[in-house]
Amino acid sequence: MVDVRRADGGERAPGTGGLPEGRYGASGAGRDARADRKLRIVGWVLAVLSLAGLGWIGADYVGGQPVSGRVIKFKVVSGRTVEVHLEVHKDADATGVCTLRTRAADGGEVGRKDVTVADRAEQVDRIVTVRTTRRATSAELVGCEPRETEGH
Repeated sequence: MVDVRRADGGERAPGTGGLPEGRYGASGAGRDARADRKLRIVGWVLAVLSLAGLGWIGADYVGGQPVSGRVIKFKVVSGRTVEVHLEVHKDADATGVCTLRTRAADGGEVGRKDVTVADRAEQVDRIVTVRTTRRATSAELVGCEPRETEGH
């Protein structure tokens, strides 16, 4: 057996184990640390850009809808009538039309009504009566859209 330790201490002599010094460029540890740092920076930049893009899309979607609404609650008054509490958000000078739909227990549509909202307010709350062909079990907002007024 050959002793590969250096005579002055007990450490291995160069070239007796591992990779030869200088043969493959800089040490791998320094190179890996730089690569990790670059990847981390690129990841953070991409994350920030993605969040900014999502925020822009969300703001455009919400702000881009000139008329929006929601059903606050509904009440089945009789076998042929449903009262719907509708809340509409719009520009004060805009006119909108919201479509309500009622459904029976089997899911079939039993009533539909278009509601014109022309009030000079940004938020309009209204109780709307929807007549049905048979007993309804639910009421929903199909959608709201702006309605151009005559002369505009």
